[in-house]
Amino acid sequence: MSYFTYNGRSSAEFGLHIEKKDVFSAPEYDAEFISIPGRSGDIINPNRRFANIKVTYTVFLARKNTAALADVLRNIKGWLYSEPDRYHEITDSYDAEYFRYGVISGNLDIEEQLNKIGCFTVTFNCKPYKYSFAGQETVSADSSELTITNPTAFESRPYMKIYGSGLIRLMVQPEGQGTSSWGFAGVDEYIEIDSERMNCYKGTVLKNDILSGEGFPVLKPGENTIACAGNVRRVEVVPRWQCL
Repeated sequence: MSYFTYNGRSSAEFGLHIEKKDVFSAPEYDAEFISIPGRSGDIINPNRRFANIKVTYTVFLARKNTAALADVLRNIKGWLYSEPDRYHEITDSYDAEYFRYGVISGNLDIEEQLNKIGCFTVTFNCKPYKYSFAGQETVSADSSELTITNPTAFESRPYMKIYGSGLIRLMVQPEGQGTSSWGFAGVDEYIEIDSERMNCYKGTVLKNDILSGEGFPVLKPGENTIACAGNVRRVEVVPRWQCL
């Protein structure tokens, strides 16, 4: 039977199975349209981001006696509403190669919907992209250069870890495009770059103060060459392939 996982637990643990999955279209691109008097056509002021989307599962629960059902429903609510102030990984058996980040959204009228139609809906407020499990695997090189191919139509925001010391320069060049570069001053053992969170750090210590350069690295669709200059021993990259 079909199921989904949320916050490290499967709906199947609670006897909860998917009857239908709804993803409400593609996410909306966040942009402001500005009208100018006397000018035909609005000016587009892009915020360069996609808005969140809602993912809804219609689920059913095997009928139990009243006492057993009440106990299961309490456990389901405890599971879905735990840690509601941060995103959690969501997977389902419909799309086994990808996962999303989301959080429970709206109220959960389990009892009323069960009594009326024998099933109920669970809705998550999700980040716009879904991520491939393949893109969570680490690609590494015991040298100052490696090439990674982005198989999707969308740029990704990778996690990188560069082992080395002193002044290090990171360069990323998508195939057929110019090179972007960033500098890291006074690296001690290693530096971590998280383009998704837009932070540099070492362990739990922020290191944004040693970073120079514009923005953070992205991996464009197609081939990307990653190179480092300086005293570098090893480069590790988690590419985080994503799509809509």
